[in-house]
Amino acid sequence: MAEFDRVWVNAALCTMASGMGSDGLGVVPDGAVAAKDGRIAWVGPRAVLPAHDAPVVDCGGSWVLPGLVDCHTHLVFGGNRAEEFQRRLSGVTYEQIAREGGGILSTVRATRGADEDALLAAALPRLDALLAEGVTTIEVKSGYGLELETERRMLRVARALPRERVATVVTSLLGAHAVPPEYKGRQGEYAELAAGMIAPLAAEGLVDAVDAFCDRIGFTPEETSAVFEAARHAGLPVKLHADQLSDLGGAALAARFGALSADHLEHASPEGLAAMAAAGTVAVLLPGATYFIREERRPDIAAMRRAGVRMAVATDMNPGSSPARSLLLMLNMACTLYRLTVEEALLGVTRHAAAALGLKDRGMLAPGMRCDLALYRIGAPAELCYWLGGNPCAGRVVAGRDA
Repeated sequence: MAEFDRVWVNAALCTMASGMGSDGLGVVPDGAVAAKDGRIAWVGPRAVLPAHDAPVVDCGGSWVLPGLVDCHTHLVFGGNRAEEFQRRLSGVTYEQIAREGGGILSTVRATRGADEDALLAAALPRLDALLAEGVTTIEVKSGYGLELETERRMLRVARALPRERVATVVTSLLGAHAVPPEYKGRQGEYAELAAGMIAPLAAEGLVDAVDAFCDRIGFTPEETSAVFEAARHAGLPVKLHADQLSDLGGAALAARFGALSADHLEHASPEGLAAMAAAGTVAVLLPGATYFIREERRPDIAAMRRAGVRMAVATDMNPGSSPARSLLLMLNMACTLYRLTVEEALLGVTRHAAAALGLKDRGMLAPGMRCDLALYRIGAPAELCYWLGGNPCAGRVVAGRDA
């Protein structure tokens, strides 16, 4: 008799596992999942479920997916930028606002002025909205401090989130996000300071990865490389905001450093995308930003497909360019704006999103994987990409327990 802690039955499964089911989503129409010690011990058709004496959960015909992964967010910040939103409606561009000292820098001022308690209180409702849709793992970046103490404070708040809610939080240090006002005209000096933040914050256990913004209103490839060298010296993986507003070769730079992901990529070249595919770097697509700042350029999805680049989808939740509290809405935007297929979009918030965070133990329903599940009252997986609004999530399971 099999030794399980718990078993879920009367469910249709989207396993996201190759070789399981009849299509790219690994669909098992009448499936079962069994857990032991927080991990999946067995998954497959209910008709061949091994004999066991574990408690059984009837899913009531729900669809069960791996717990969703939001692999790119800026969830911890002070204030908001609704006033800038109004200005953009009158024709002022996102880039113009940034060059005038607004944009990221306005959030920097608000975040520097907020203590940990205030930042945590503001972040929790944003996190709750994602968890309610079936998210079980989320990445949170710093980057609105742009000096050591506030970056540390943001990362400490990110580390506190799992103590308040049942979820996995992965942190990224984004010290090289923008040049703070006190370093205006001294971008190279600030890039050195950002690189110098990595070692002390990593030593405090606050950093899982290092990110940077390489673009014409961000940092040069040379400055970004210096930050990534410091990350490499600290033993940390890297990620990159790449080629969002121009092609500075960010995709190829990310590939050269073996980055977990390169994100945005609206202007990435086919050659850069091919380099990413060869390096195993995941492309993180952020349709909320495309929509919100009315960016006409789209990532070259056809080139990504030709190169074999894995594509993830994320909210990019942030106060300026993507104030998105819904990963399910991003699924629809990825399909409508970028023309992803349902299969590509759903893989993008499960298996490929986990890969973008370097997490090999989730994103699929397969033996040995962490038992993170999301249950949905839907008739078919395409509905997760189809509906605009509403939340069909019927429950979450994290490490084998109801969340």
